[in-house]
Amino acid sequence: MAKDNKFDKVINIKNRKARFEFEFIDTYVAGMVLKGTEIKSIRESKVSLTESFCIFLDGELYVRQMHIAPYSMAASYNHVAIRDRKLLLSKRELEKLETKSQEKGLTIIPVRIFINDRGMAKMEIALGRGKKSHDKRQDLKEKDAKREIRRMAFD
Repeated sequence: MAKDNKFDKVINIKNRKARFEFEFIDTYVAGMVLKGTEIKSIRESKVSLTESFCIFLDGELYVRQMHIAPYSMAASYNHVAIRDRKLLLSKRELEKLETKSQEKGLTIIPVRIFINDRGMAKMEIALGRGKKSHDKRQDLKEKDAKREIRRMAFD
């Protein structure tokens, strides 16, 4: 008999703009501290990562400007849509990220949110460097060339 799993729906919310704007140096998977109905909204994929970024406050890592829509079925105990949410990493990873993020031109960007096999919400973050406009043009040229090659292969 098949095992009944209530976490079968795959949640994978991506920040597609981040890959275009930044080149990633390192990636990490962090847990998130959520309140009340936030996890239910994440399971409904009502999250926006486009304007979000990570910042250190008192030696702890927080994500700012991440929008989690209020849960539609909650009556009066709903959460605030935009607030600072704490990210959970090991002490060694936090120290490494904090020293690297203080270098010129490096920043920490949320890349995607997913639900792991145990039902916990996780966030993939990346240490990245902003791309210049000529780097973006080069990426677009490569993307178009790959598309043309695929198109030629199927004709």
